Amino acid sequence: MSNSTNRSYEFIDSPVQLEAFYQANKEVPWLCFDTEFVGEKRYWPRLCLIQVATEKGNYLIDPFHCGKLDLFLALMEDAKICKITHAGDNDYRLLNNLFGTVPKNVFDTQIAAGFLGYRYPISFRKLVETELGWHLKKGYAVADWEARPFQQRQLTYALEDVLPLYNLWQKASGRLKKYKREAWAKEEFEKLETAVYYEKSPYHEAINSNMIKSLANKEKLFFLRLTKWRVETAEKRNHSKEMVLPSKMINHIVRNVGAGKDALKKNRRIPDKVTDQLGDVFVNLYKQGESEIERSMLAKIPDFDKGDDQNEDIIIDLLYLLIKYKCIEDKVATSLVCSKNQLLRFKLDRAYKEEAIGFGWRRIFLGDDMVSWLDHMEDLKLEINGGKIEIKVIDEE
Repeated sequence: MSNSTNRSYEFIDSPVQLEAFYQANKEVPWLCFDTEFVGEKRYWPRLCLIQVATEKGNYLIDPFHCGKLDLFLALMEDAKICKITHAGDNDYRLLNNLFGTVPKNVFDTQIAAGFLGYRYPISFRKLVETELGWHLKKGYAVADWEARPFQQRQLTYALEDVLPLYNLWQKASGRLKKYKREAWAKEEFEKLETAVYYEKSPYHEAINSNMIKSLANKEKLFFLRLTKWRVETAEKRNHSKEMVLPSKMINHIVRNVGAGKDALKKNRRIPDKVTDQLGDVFVNLYKQGESEIERSMLAKIPDFDKGDDQNEDIIIDLLYLLIKYKCIEDKVATSLVCSKNQLLRFKLDRAYKEEAIGFGWRRIFLGDDMVSWLDHMEDLKLEINGGKIEIKVIDEE
Protein backbone atom coordinates (compact mmCIF):
# COMPACT_ATOMS: atom_id res chain seq x y z
CA MET A 1 0.00 0.00 0.00
CA SER A 2 1.37 3.43 -0.95
CA ASN A 3 1.43 6.68 0.97
CA SER A 4 1.44 8.64 -2.29
CA THR A 5 -1.59 10.77 -1.33
CA ASN A 6 -0.37 11.35 2.22
CA ARG A 7 1.77 14.49 2.53
CA SER A 8 2.50 14.01 6.24
CA TYR A 9 6.00 12.94 7.23
CA GLU A 10 8.30 12.30 10.16
CA PHE A 11 11.37 14.52 10.39
CA ILE A 12 14.38 12.58 11.64
CA ASP A 13 17.29 14.56 13.05
CA SER A 14 18.81 12.47 15.84
CA PRO A 15 20.46 9.05 16.24
CA VAL A 16 17.54 7.92 18.43
CA GLN A 17 14.99 8.80 15.75
CA LEU A 18 17.10 7.12 13.09
CA GLU A 19 17.16 3.93 15.16
CA ALA A 20 13.37 4.06 15.49
CA PHE A 21 13.04 4.61 11.74
CA TYR A 22 15.21 1.57 11.07
CA GLN A 23 13.31 -0.68 13.47
CA ALA A 24 9.99 0.36 11.88
CA ASN A 25 11.21 -0.25 8.31
CA LYS A 26 13.78 -3.03 8.44
CA GLU A 27 11.30 -5.59 7.09
CA VAL A 28 9.37 -3.51 4.55
CA PRO A 29 9.16 -5.00 1.02
CA TRP A 30 9.87 -1.72 -0.78
CA LEU A 31 11.42 1.67 -0.10
CA CYS A 32 11.32 4.78 -2.29
CA PHE A 33 14.11 7.26 -1.76
CA ASP A 34 15.89 10.33 -3.10
CA THR A 35 18.60 12.64 -1.82
CA GLU A 36 19.45 16.30 -1.85
CA PHE A 37 23.12 17.15 -1.94
CA VAL A 38 25.44 20.06 -2.68
CA GLY A 39 28.36 19.51 -5.01
CA GLU A 40 29.38 23.03 -5.95
CA LYS A 41 32.99 23.91 -5.10
CA ARG A 42 33.62 20.40 -3.77
CA TYR A 43 35.08 17.19 -5.07
CA TRP A 44 33.04 15.18 -2.57
CA PRO A 45 29.41 16.34 -2.59
CA ARG A 46 27.80 16.94 0.80
CA LEU A 47 24.70 14.87 1.58
CA CYS A 48 22.09 17.28 2.96
CA LEU A 49 18.75 15.43 3.08
CA ILE A 50 17.37 11.93 2.49
CA GLN A 51 13.72 11.51 1.50
CA VAL A 52 12.10 8.12 2.11
CA ALA A 53 8.63 6.66 1.54
CA THR A 54 7.62 3.15 2.61
CA GLU A 55 4.37 1.40 3.50
CA LYS A 56 5.03 2.54 7.07
CA GLY A 57 5.09 6.26 6.25
CA ASN A 58 7.06 9.16 4.82
CA TYR A 59 10.35 10.33 6.29
CA LEU A 60 12.81 13.17 5.87
CA ILE A 61 16.23 12.39 7.33
CA ASP A 62 18.67 15.17 8.21
CA PRO A 63 22.16 13.59 7.92
CA PHE A 64 23.75 16.60 9.62
CA HIS A 65 22.33 15.60 13.01
CA CYS A 66 21.80 11.84 12.85
CA GLY A 67 25.38 10.77 13.43
CA LYS A 68 26.43 7.68 11.50
CA LEU A 69 24.01 6.61 8.79
CA ASP A 70 24.84 2.90 9.06
CA LEU A 71 21.23 1.92 9.76
CA PHE A 72 19.93 3.69 6.66
CA LEU A 73 22.75 2.23 4.60
CA ALA A 74 21.83 -1.23 5.87
CA LEU A 75 18.42 -0.79 4.23
CA MET A 76 20.15 0.16 0.97
CA GLU A 77 22.17 -3.06 1.09
CA ASP A 78 19.28 -5.31 2.14
CA ALA A 79 18.41 -7.50 -0.86
CA LYS A 80 14.95 -8.24 0.57
CA ILE A 81 13.89 -4.60 0.18
CA CYS A 82 13.28 -3.21 -3.31
CA LYS A 83 14.78 0.28 -3.56
CA ILE A 84 12.78 2.48 -5.94
CA THR A 85 14.37 5.60 -7.46
CA HIS A 86 14.21 7.83 -10.50
CA ALA A 87 17.66 8.50 -11.99
CA GLY A 88 19.09 6.84 -8.90
CA ASP A 89 22.56 6.60 -10.40
CA ASN A 90 23.62 9.89 -8.79
CA ASP A 91 22.17 8.96 -5.40
CA TYR A 92 23.79 5.52 -5.34
CA ARG A 93 27.08 6.95 -6.57
CA LEU A 94 27.01 9.55 -3.80
CA LEU A 95 26.39 6.91 -1.13
CA ASN A 96 29.11 4.72 -2.60
CA ASN A 97 31.65 7.56 -2.71
CA LEU A 98 30.90 8.71 0.83
CA PHE A 99 30.28 5.38 2.57
CA GLY A 100 31.27 2.56 0.22
CA THR A 101 27.65 1.42 -0.02
CA VAL A 102 26.64 -0.91 -2.87
CA PRO A 103 22.83 -1.16 -3.17
CA LYS A 104 20.94 -4.39 -3.69
CA ASN A 105 17.55 -5.03 -5.33
CA VAL A 106 16.99 -1.74 -7.15
CA PHE A 107 14.32 -0.51 -9.53
CA ASP A 108 14.82 2.74 -11.43
CA THR A 109 11.76 4.31 -13.02
CA GLN A 110 13.84 6.33 -15.49
CA ILE A 111 15.51 3.20 -16.86
CA ALA A 112 12.20 1.31 -16.88
CA ALA A 113 10.55 4.13 -18.84
CA GLY A 114 13.22 3.74 -21.53
CA PHE A 115 11.88 0.23 -22.21
CA LEU A 116 8.30 1.48 -22.36
CA GLY A 117 8.35 4.01 -25.19
CA TYR A 118 9.83 7.02 -23.42
CA ARG A 119 13.00 8.85 -24.31
CA TYR A 120 15.97 8.14 -22.09
CA PRO A 121 16.69 9.96 -19.93
CA ILE A 122 13.24 11.38 -19.15
CA SER A 123 12.75 13.89 -16.36
CA PHE A 124 10.91 12.88 -13.21
CA ARG A 125 8.43 15.71 -13.62
CA LYS A 126 7.57 14.71 -17.21
CA LEU A 127 7.14 11.04 -16.34
CA VAL A 128 4.94 11.79 -13.32
CA GLU A 129 2.74 14.16 -15.32
CA THR A 130 2.37 11.72 -18.23
CA GLU A 131 1.88 8.51 -16.24
CA LEU A 132 0.03 9.76 -13.16
CA GLY A 133 -1.43 13.11 -14.19
CA TRP A 134 0.19 14.82 -11.21
CA HIS A 135 1.67 18.29 -11.54
CA LEU A 136 4.63 18.64 -9.22
CA LYS A 137 5.43 21.97 -7.64
CA LYS A 138 8.40 24.03 -8.71
CA GLY A 139 10.61 26.44 -6.83
CA TYR A 140 13.25 24.61 -4.80
CA ALA A 141 15.26 22.69 -7.37
CA VAL A 142 18.34 24.77 -6.56
CA ALA A 143 17.61 25.55 -2.93
CA ASP A 144 20.37 25.94 -0.36
CA TRP A 145 20.08 22.47 1.15
CA GLU A 146 22.95 23.13 3.55
CA ALA A 147 21.11 25.94 5.31
CA ARG A 148 19.40 25.20 8.61
CA PRO A 149 16.63 25.36 9.67
CA PHE A 150 14.78 24.10 6.60
CA GLN A 151 11.84 26.04 5.28
CA GLN A 152 8.54 24.15 5.39
CA ARG A 153 7.87 24.65 1.68
CA GLN A 154 11.38 23.36 0.96
CA LEU A 155 10.65 20.10 2.78
CA THR A 156 7.29 19.74 1.05
CA TYR A 157 9.06 20.10 -2.29
CA ALA A 158 11.66 17.48 -1.28
CA LEU A 159 8.95 15.02 -0.26
CA GLU A 160 7.35 15.23 -3.70
CA ASP A 161 10.49 13.62 -5.13
CA VAL A 162 9.51 10.30 -3.56
CA LEU A 163 5.72 10.29 -3.21
CA PRO A 164 4.99 9.33 -6.87
CA LEU A 165 7.64 6.59 -7.01
CA TYR A 166 5.49 3.74 -5.68
CA ASN A 167 2.78 4.35 -8.28
CA LEU A 168 5.35 4.68 -11.07
CA TRP A 169 6.96 1.42 -9.92
CA GLN A 170 3.64 -0.42 -9.96
CA LYS A 171 2.66 0.83 -13.41
CA ALA A 172 6.10 0.27 -14.95
CA SER A 173 6.43 -3.22 -13.44
CA GLY A 174 3.09 -4.26 -14.89
CA ARG A 175 3.93 -3.00 -18.36
CA LEU A 176 7.44 -4.50 -18.34
CA LYS A 177 5.84 -7.83 -17.53
CA LYS A 178 3.19 -7.38 -20.24
CA TYR A 179 5.82 -6.68 -22.91
CA LYS A 180 8.19 -9.34 -21.53
CA ARG A 181 10.93 -6.83 -20.84
CA GLU A 182 11.40 -7.46 -17.13
CA ALA A 183 14.69 -9.27 -17.72
CA TRP A 184 15.96 -6.46 -19.96
CA ALA A 185 15.28 -3.83 -17.31
CA LYS A 186 16.68 -6.04 -14.56
CA GLU A 187 19.92 -6.39 -16.51
CA GLU A 188 20.29 -2.60 -16.45
CA PHE A 189 19.27 -2.35 -12.78
CA GLU A 190 21.86 -4.93 -11.79
CA LYS A 191 24.66 -2.71 -13.07
CA LEU A 192 23.81 -0.37 -10.19
CA GLU A 193 24.26 -3.29 -7.77
CA THR A 194 27.95 -3.90 -8.48
CA ALA A 195 30.93 -2.19 -6.85
CA VAL A 196 32.77 -1.98 -10.17
CA TYR A 197 30.04 0.29 -11.58
CA TYR A 198 31.07 3.04 -9.17
CA GLU A 199 34.80 2.72 -9.78
CA LYS A 200 36.21 5.36 -12.08
CA SER A 201 39.71 5.48 -13.47
CA PRO A 202 41.56 8.81 -13.11
CA TYR A 203 42.06 8.53 -16.87
CA HIS A 204 38.31 8.24 -17.56
CA GLU A 205 37.84 11.89 -18.51
CA ALA A 206 40.62 11.89 -21.10
CA ILE A 207 39.82 8.54 -22.70
CA ASN A 208 36.16 9.48 -23.14
CA SER A 209 36.81 13.01 -24.38
CA ASN A 210 36.14 13.96 -28.01
CA MET A 211 39.20 16.19 -27.84
CA ILE A 212 41.57 13.24 -27.74
CA LYS A 213 40.61 12.31 -31.31
CA SER A 214 42.52 15.28 -32.71
CA LEU A 215 45.71 15.01 -30.65
CA ALA A 216 49.14 13.69 -31.60
CA ASN A 217 50.50 10.85 -29.47
CA LYS A 218 52.65 13.09 -27.25
CA GLU A 219 49.70 15.41 -26.69
CA LYS A 220 47.45 12.44 -25.87
CA LEU A 221 49.92 11.32 -23.23
CA PHE A 222 50.05 14.79 -21.67
CA PHE A 223 46.24 15.05 -21.82
CA LEU A 224 46.01 11.79 -19.84
CA ARG A 225 48.42 13.12 -17.23
CA LEU A 226 46.83 16.54 -16.99
CA THR A 227 43.30 15.27 -16.41
CA LYS A 228 44.59 12.69 -13.92
CA TRP A 229 46.50 15.42 -12.06
CA ARG A 230 43.37 17.60 -12.00
CA VAL A 231 41.22 14.81 -10.55
CA GLU A 232 43.76 13.83 -7.91
CA THR A 233 44.38 17.44 -6.89
CA ALA A 234 40.65 18.12 -6.62
CA GLU A 235 40.17 15.01 -4.51
CA LYS A 236 43.07 15.91 -2.20
CA ARG A 237 41.79 19.46 -1.64
CA ASN A 238 38.10 18.55 -1.77
CA HIS A 239 37.65 21.25 -4.40
CA SER A 240 35.77 20.98 -7.67
CA LYS A 241 37.86 20.16 -10.73
CA GLU A 242 36.90 23.54 -12.17
CA MET A 243 38.43 25.25 -9.14
CA VAL A 244 41.69 23.37 -9.71
CA LEU A 245 41.81 24.08 -13.45
CA PRO A 246 38.90 25.37 -15.59
CA SER A 247 37.97 23.01 -18.43
CA LYS A 248 38.01 25.85 -20.99
CA MET A 249 41.80 26.18 -20.56
CA ILE A 250 42.71 22.53 -21.01
CA ASN A 251 42.69 22.50 -24.81
CA HIS A 252 45.00 25.53 -24.98
CA ILE A 253 47.38 24.08 -22.41
CA VAL A 254 47.55 20.70 -24.16
CA ARG A 255 48.30 22.23 -27.55
CA ASN A 256 50.94 24.70 -26.30
CA VAL A 257 52.78 22.96 -23.48
CA GLY A 258 55.19 21.24 -25.87
CA ALA A 259 56.72 24.64 -26.67
CA GLY A 260 57.41 25.32 -23.02
CA LYS A 261 56.27 27.67 -20.30
CA ASP A 262 56.86 30.78 -22.41
CA ALA A 263 54.37 29.54 -25.02
CA LEU A 264 51.79 29.05 -22.28
CA LYS A 265 52.52 32.55 -21.03
CA LYS A 266 51.95 34.06 -24.46
CA ASN A 267 48.61 32.33 -24.98
CA ARG A 268 45.94 34.91 -24.18
CA ARG A 269 43.44 32.15 -23.37
CA ILE A 270 45.54 31.09 -20.38
CA PRO A 271 45.64 33.70 -17.59
CA ASP A 272 49.11 34.72 -16.39
CA LYS A 273 48.11 33.71 -12.86
CA VAL A 274 47.57 30.12 -13.99
CA THR A 275 50.87 29.97 -15.84
CA ASP A 276 52.77 31.54 -12.94
CA GLN A 277 51.32 29.06 -10.43
CA LEU A 278 51.12 25.90 -12.53
CA GLY A 279 53.28 26.38 -15.61
CA ASP A 280 56.18 24.36 -14.20
CA VAL A 281 53.77 21.60 -13.16
CA PHE A 282 52.43 21.35 -16.70
CA VAL A 283 55.88 21.32 -18.30
CA ASN A 284 57.12 18.64 -15.89
CA LEU A 285 54.06 16.49 -16.65
CA TYR A 286 54.80 16.85 -20.34
CA LYS A 287 58.47 15.87 -20.00
CA GLN A 288 57.99 12.77 -17.85
CA GLY A 289 58.85 9.39 -19.34
CA GLU A 290 56.01 7.12 -20.40
CA SER A 291 54.95 4.59 -17.76
CA GLU A 292 53.59 1.10 -18.37
CA ILE A 293 50.16 2.12 -17.10
CA GLU A 294 50.12 5.07 -19.47
CA ARG A 295 51.04 2.84 -22.39
CA SER A 296 48.14 0.55 -21.56
CA MET A 297 45.79 3.55 -21.35
CA LEU A 298 46.97 4.88 -24.72
CA ALA A 299 46.39 1.45 -26.25
CA LYS A 300 42.72 1.68 -25.23
CA ILE A 301 42.21 4.84 -27.25
CA PRO A 302 40.89 3.97 -30.72
CA ASP A 303 42.84 5.21 -33.74
CA PHE A 304 40.17 7.56 -35.05
CA ASP A 305 42.19 8.32 -38.18
CA LYS A 306 41.41 4.81 -39.35
CA GLY A 307 37.72 5.69 -39.28
CA ASP A 308 38.11 8.84 -41.37
CA ASP A 309 36.41 7.48 -44.48
CA GLN A 310 33.27 8.99 -46.03
CA ASN A 311 31.91 5.65 -47.23
CA GLU A 312 32.36 4.19 -43.75
CA ASP A 313 30.65 7.25 -42.30
CA ILE A 314 27.64 6.58 -44.52
CA ILE A 315 27.45 2.96 -43.35
CA ILE A 316 27.66 4.02 -39.71
CA ASP A 317 24.96 6.65 -40.29
CA LEU A 318 22.75 4.04 -41.93
CA LEU A 319 23.29 1.47 -39.18
CA TYR A 320 22.40 4.07 -36.58
CA LEU A 321 19.24 5.05 -38.45
CA LEU A 322 18.23 1.38 -38.70
CA ILE A 323 18.76 0.94 -34.97
CA LYS A 324 16.84 4.13 -34.29
CA TYR A 325 13.98 2.98 -36.54
CA LYS A 326 13.79 -0.37 -34.73
CA CYS A 327 13.78 1.42 -31.38
CA ILE A 328 10.91 3.65 -32.46
CA GLU A 329 8.94 0.67 -33.81
CA ASP A 330 9.51 -1.42 -30.67
CA LYS A 331 9.24 1.49 -28.21
CA VAL A 332 12.72 1.26 -26.69
CA ALA A 333 14.79 4.40 -26.11
CA THR A 334 17.58 4.55 -28.69
CA SER A 335 20.04 5.95 -26.14
CA LEU A 336 19.58 2.84 -24.00
CA VAL A 337 20.71 0.68 -26.92
CA CYS A 338 23.65 2.71 -28.22
CA SER A 339 24.65 6.15 -29.45
CA LYS A 340 26.08 7.12 -32.81
CA ASN A 341 29.47 7.78 -31.20
CA GLN A 342 29.40 4.29 -29.74
CA LEU A 343 28.86 2.84 -33.21
CA LEU A 344 32.02 4.53 -34.43
CA ARG A 345 33.91 3.20 -31.44
CA PHE A 346 32.50 -0.31 -32.09
CA LYS A 347 34.29 -0.32 -35.43
CA LEU A 348 37.59 0.88 -33.99
CA ASP A 349 37.54 -1.01 -30.71
CA ARG A 350 36.23 -4.58 -30.84
CA ALA A 351 36.74 -5.15 -27.11
CA TYR A 352 34.55 -2.15 -26.34
CA LYS A 353 31.85 -3.46 -28.68
CA GLU A 354 31.91 -6.90 -27.07
CA GLU A 355 31.50 -5.32 -23.67
CA ALA A 356 28.60 -3.16 -24.87
CA ILE A 357 26.53 -5.62 -26.92
CA GLY A 358 28.39 -8.92 -26.83
CA PHE A 359 25.67 -10.53 -24.73
CA GLY A 360 22.47 -9.67 -22.92
CA TRP A 361 19.28 -7.88 -23.87
CA ARG A 362 20.82 -5.60 -26.52
CA ARG A 363 21.92 -8.57 -28.61
CA ILE A 364 18.45 -10.11 -28.33
CA PHE A 365 16.73 -6.83 -29.16
CA LEU A 366 18.87 -6.00 -32.21
CA GLY A 367 18.48 -9.43 -33.78
CA ASP A 368 20.85 -11.65 -35.76
CA ASP A 369 21.20 -9.47 -38.89
CA MET A 370 22.05 -6.27 -37.05
CA VAL A 371 24.42 -8.05 -34.68
CA SER A 372 26.16 -9.64 -37.66
CA TRP A 373 26.61 -6.23 -39.27
CA LEU A 374 28.02 -4.80 -36.04
CA ASP A 375 30.33 -7.80 -35.71
CA HIS A 376 31.72 -7.16 -39.21
CA MET A 377 31.64 -3.37 -39.40
CA GLU A 378 35.09 -3.24 -40.96
CA ASP A 379 33.90 -5.52 -43.80
CA LEU A 380 30.56 -3.93 -44.66
CA LYS A 381 29.70 -2.73 -48.14
CA LEU A 382 26.70 -0.63 -49.18
CA GLU A 383 25.00 -1.27 -52.54
CA ILE A 384 22.00 0.43 -54.16
CA ASN A 385 20.34 -1.70 -56.86
CA GLY A 386 16.92 -1.23 -58.43
CA GLY A 387 15.71 1.05 -55.69
CA LYS A 388 16.91 -1.34 -52.98
CA ILE A 389 19.60 -0.60 -50.45
CA GLU A 390 21.69 -3.59 -49.41
CA ILE A 391 24.28 -3.94 -46.68
CA LYS A 392 26.65 -6.84 -47.33
CA VAL A 393 29.57 -8.39 -45.55
CA ILE A 394 32.35 -8.32 -48.17
CA ASP A 395 33.91 -11.66 -47.33
CA GLU A 396 30.56 -13.38 -47.77
CA GLU A 397 30.40 -12.54 -51.48
